Amino acid sequence: MKSMVRSAARAVGTFARTEQSTTESNRSMALLAGKTALITGGSRGIGRGIVERFLEEGADVAFTYVSSPEKANALASELAAKSGRKVMAIQSDAGNFEHAQKAVDEVVNAWGRLDVLVNNAGITKDQLLMRMSEADWDAVINTNLKSVFNMTKAVMRVMLKQRSGSIVNMSSVVGVKGNAGQSNYAASKAGIIGFTKSVALELGSRNIRSNAIAPGFIETEMTGALDQKVVEQWREGIPLKRGGSPTDVANACVFLGSDLSSYITGQTLNVCGGMLT
Repeated sequence: MKSMVRSAARAVGTFARTEQSTTESNRSMALLAGKTALITGGSRGIGRGIVERFLEEGADVAFTYVSSPEKANALASELAAKSGRKVMAIQSDAGNFEHAQKAVDEVVNAWGRLDVLVNNAGITKDQLLMRMSEADWDAVINTNLKSVFNMTKAVMRVMLKQRSGSIVNMSSVVGVKGNAGQSNYAASKAGIIGFTKSVALELGSRNIRSNAIAPGFIETEMTGALDQKVVEQWREGIPLKRGGSPTDVANACVFLGSDLSSYITGQTLNVCGGMLT
């Protein structure tokens, strides 16, 4: 009987060590293990999807939000408990130069480095150009394009000191091909592509990569409020016959943020189900 007990104890011990070893192995195999990331506009939609995937791949993640600190901090606590990683919510307007610098400083002061920046913050104020106000033009350019300048300027010094880093900028298929009623949005997203290429040329020699992602029709809580007939028409116009998900975009961000893409810079990756084919 004692022999059976000792055998059972050894079996349980072996199982526990194997399980621990498997967990440690999975962590070491994670694509973003040991990296820290800052994601703007990360409290919902595509941004939240990116935050969740980065955590799954082993990164410590900070994300910015503009309003509702209670919800953002609750989300950070929830994701930290679920992932076992460090998660930080930072109230910041990426379109504000000083806010951008403070957000980067907060991450570096807390974690000592910053490996990946994902410039995801963005808004739309759609209207035909004839009816578009100057305020709507300025708001979209400031939030979508100037924020990318602000955050990149803020993170440059850190990445130059590290001699490494990956910057991922969220453009759009609209920035590639344009769209009626979205001249402000298209201009901001096209500007991001040009900015991305220029930064890649400037910082490549310091092992800092700069790439853009151009999502197509991505289904989020915002698109859920649209007329379903319109949504179906959009889906039918896509070669893969479906809208994308935040995870589809997040997977591309993981790739560009990881060492798998160490020889890729200055590029725009279209995540659009073939819309631009």
